[in-house]
Amino acid sequence: MKVAVVGVTGLVGNVMCRVLEERQLPVSQFIPVASARSVGKEVMFNGKAHKVVSMEDAIAAKPDVALFSAGGSISQEFAPRFAEVGTTVVDNSSAWRMDPDKKLVVPEVNAHLLTKADKIIANPNCSTIQLVMALAPLHRAFGLKRIVISTYQSFTGTGMKAVKQYQLERKGFEPAAEEMAYPYPIFENCLPHCDIFLENNYTKEEMKLVNETRKILGEQNIGVTATAVRVPVHGGHSESVNIEFQRPFEIAEVRRLLGETPGVVLEDEVSSNRYPMPRYAKDRDEVFVGRIRRDESVENGLNLWVVADNLRKGAATNTVQIAEYLLANGLLQSSAGAAQEQK
Repeated sequence: MKVAVVGVTGLVGNVMCRVLEERQLPVSQFIPVASARSVGKEVMFNGKAHKVVSMEDAIAAKPDVALFSAGGSISQEFAPRFAEVGTTVVDNSSAWRMDPDKKLVVPEVNAHLLTKADKIIANPNCSTIQLVMALAPLHRAFGLKRIVISTYQSFTGTGMKAVKQYQLERKGFEPAAEEMAYPYPIFENCLPHCDIFLENNYTKEEMKLVNETRKILGEQNIGVTATAVRVPVHGGHSESVNIEFQRPFEIAEVRRLLGETPGVVLEDEVSSNRYPMPRYAKDRDEVFVGRIRRDESVENGLNLWVVADNLRKGAATNTVQIAEYLLANGLLQSSAGAAQEQK
């Protein structure tokens, strides 16, 4: 399988390469793609050095799959051009997520919707991915009525500039204005400000949680509201999730459903102080769920605590899993898909 990674020198692109190696996808040709200033530089993949190529050269190579993590404007310009030459694009930006003609996919939840005709597939926002991993089995069993989410999101979700800002501040330096990813310090601070503010005074990140959750679960009538907070944590994103169901439930059944969900790890033993934490989710691909308890203030209410590594399951791993699903199910129209289909 010929695989292009677009945005290979970025934070998520880096992790994509590592996940591809770890999961041992059958990559016959690796095509690293980045901006013009990075063309010609070398990146390592599977123990070999590969030269970064331009977008035009990558399109000409007609890869089977292109994994994008290069920003929305780049995706809007170039994803259709890859699709035109037969490449299936899995895009990690927000460019296509709310496009009614594009699938928004978390493999464990809704990969069954994918077809050969889907040439541009959207990868959801990091905080949405871990949320719906926990919500999907509960929604099927009890029906979601309303969800209130408060997030505690790692600065790594903002990219390399935020990482550098944090590192400078941790060392006691004051970053120059052009080095600041945020309007305030992030070290030893919490910013209730993820992405830009919109006309309704919610941030873009908060509205992603609202709109993407409804789209992935296929339910536009679920009440969803969110507050997204950036925190000085390196390991991943955490979420406090308050749920109101349509039907009654038992806590034992909630635990059973989550414990049996692929990709979810149940960590819920308060007697031994066992609960999910981003420090221990770092570099893991699973979504960790704990602090499961009934919300006694409302009928059919439940509280959860959900944690995941935002660079892995929240971005790179989910993207690679989509590619795995396409290959395994013969959904690539190019040579790789045909070969898999013949098997």
